[in-house]
Amino acid sequence: MPTARSSATAATTPRGEAGRTYLGWRHRVVLPPPGPAPRRPAPADARTLSREWVAGQMEGEALTNRPLYFALGGLGLFALLCPLLWTLRILPGSLALGGVCACAAIAAPVLVALVQSRQVMASRLERARARLEEERAARERALHDQQREHARRYTEWQAAARAYEAQPRWYGVTVPPRTSAVLVVGGTDAGWSALLTTVGVSRLREGGDLTVVDLTGRSVARELVRLARRCAVGPRQWVLPADLPRMTLGTNLDAGQRARILSAVAAASGRAEDADADETLLLRLLEVLGPDVGVARLIGGLRALVTPEDDAAEDDTALALLSPAERARVRERCAGDPGVRARAWTLENRLSPFEAVGTRADDTAYAQVKIISTDRASGEAAARVYGTYAVAALGELLEARAPEPGAGGGRRPARPDRTRSVVVCGAEILPPDEVEQVLASAAEGGVEVVLLFRAAVPAVLERLSDTTCLPVLMGQGADADQVAEAVAGVVGAARSDPRDLEAHPLTEVIGTAVGGTVLDPDDTEEPDDDLLFPSPHTESGALIRDAAAAIAPLDLVRHVRSATVWGRVTGEAVEMDVPEPGAAQGGPRARVLGPDAASLRGLPTTAALVLTPDGPVLTDTNPGILTLSTATLATVDELRNSGTSENVGHGGGTEASGTARGPRGNTGIRGRRRAHGVGSEPPGGPVSTTAAAPDRVGSDDTTGATGADDGPDAAGALGTADHPGADGVPPNLGPPPERLDWRV
Repeated sequence: MPTARSSATAATTPRGEAGRTYLGWRHRVVLPPPGPAPRRPAPADARTLSREWVAGQMEGEALTNRPLYFALGGLGLFALLCPLLWTLRILPGSLALGGVCACAAIAAPVLVALVQSRQVMASRLERARARLEEERAARERALHDQQREHARRYTEWQAAARAYEAQPRWYGVTVPPRTSAVLVVGGTDAGWSALLTTVGVSRLREGGDLTVVDLTGRSVARELVRLARRCAVGPRQWVLPADLPRMTLGTNLDAGQRARILSAVAAASGRAEDADADETLLLRLLEVLGPDVGVARLIGGLRALVTPEDDAAEDDTALALLSPAERARVRERCAGDPGVRARAWTLENRLSPFEAVGTRADDTAYAQVKIISTDRASGEAAARVYGTYAVAALGELLEARAPEPGAGGGRRPARPDRTRSVVVCGAEILPPDEVEQVLASAAEGGVEVVLLFRAAVPAVLERLSDTTCLPVLMGQGADADQVAEAVAGVVGAARSDPRDLEAHPLTEVIGTAVGGTVLDPDDTEEPDDDLLFPSPHTESGALIRDAAAAIAPLDLVRHVRSATVWGRVTGEAVEMDVPEPGAAQGGPRARVLGPDAASLRGLPTTAALVLTPDGPVLTDTNPGILTLSTATLATVDELRNSGTSENVGHGGGTEASGTARGPRGNTGIRGRRRAHGVGSEPPGGPVSTTAAAPDRVGSDDTTGATGADDGPDAAGALGTADHPGADGVPPNLGPPPERLDWRV
């Protein structure tokens, strides 16, 4: 039961963290995959003068100069013939000398032409070599630019890859600060066990107060009890009706509150129209017998109204609790109303199960975790009566401790830091008036109330549109159509991100794997001696106390993993916690579960649709999610408010990538000169290509790079189009901080 002790304990929690109630975790990959690593630019093949081209040029020159060589040869022969004819006395000396001079005069221009032709050919070859050298230098400059750009893009890719790998993928889903109640509709016992344990994690983490009223008779708080004891917090448990004598709930209130509680109990097993008359009669009895009188003496007062005045009833144990004077005062104060005897008889029958409340209560110390449950053997009718008593008493207790009105005359708004929670499992069996009463008390008293309804009763459907309540939908059965119709009017035009409704494989399988082990342990499981003979110490030797201060997140993770079946089963399935490739990456599309009737029927055991103001969000209530290395206590909204971009790693190409492709597309000289003959280049070009060694200047090698050229798609995968400079990458990308910081 909430007390002032819980508020003092929560003062040790850092500001902004107190009162944060987790309903589960949502799977979201905020930073998209960075894509493949940018391919390191490879140098182009080395180009040299082709021997074939040089031979062709030389052959062309020889063909061109062949007539000159023939003429020069003929002149030489004629010049040699003239002296020979002179020696044979055939020609006179003057003619022979004239012939030689004529041949020399004719041969001189031919020789000059041949020398000039050879110089032209040498100059042409030199120009071709210079041209190739210029092209090589240009390619090297372009390659260096590409490598510098690649180094920058690879650095960005590394930062995006580290951020993608280090980012959390499970974010907490919490109750909004101004919400006073959470209404859970539907679900199974296993799903409720997961949700209850998750809420317990929230309170144990900060040292807050938790009260659980379990009306299911199925021990849905079993895992919570195990977790609390592992955290060195001893939960106090009452199983009704056997533990009614040990329970003091509702016995330390004033007369008006006690009368309302007992009249509500009577109405729960009878007609609600008689509640006001029953409350009036009980108030009069408390006026006579005193506000602190026990229920047994109240029953004695009711018996006095039924018994005639002249009947001493010495063998009546109920009347024996009252003195004759008290009987007389009771009859004098209450017997004047018509039909009081019949009403007293009915009230006595309905309140008789509670005559031993608080009679053997010997431990009044504060307990941080309190669990009130009903015995399954008592039946649903008994659970309704005992649950009404517990919830009505809690409602009166919360209302009695509501904050005083502020200085301005109005009531202060609900505190954003709610460190006290009341969870009612099986609230559908409670009277609607009690549900309304406890919700109103929670809104005014600064206490968070979580009501779990197995069926969609009108009391919860009418509250789905209440802004102070947070609706949560779990697996539905026959009420799926009715719930879907009610939710359609609440959600309205609110559009949710489709990613918020995708079911992760862990959510699909964990609930099925756990099954009913959270409620009924297997026969092969060793008996839990702590349930019969509780040890005063934990397994680590820590002393179990009634309350504890805030628990460090990593310690809490360790306790969840070791003490709960949720943590153990989730740890065995940790290999499934990998990013699923979406439809855009060619992977299978995840199952989308919305607030429609078909999806509500197919919700996994631990899945819940939280109807936030921004739209429904699919949440996994499995507390074992906290044990994953990819889970965080932060929320998606907090990450968005921190300025982290969701577009990191996406974009188009850059100008640098276009520059890198320029030299490969440039045909240069060899692409413009196609004609054969002297002074032209053959179709193959004046160069021969040989494989060149990669140039490593200004670049890091990329492991696993493919052979594809960098293009717009490759640049788009790197996210360089929208971020032309290094400043485009958010500064908070990089390796993660310590794991302790991730979980805080």
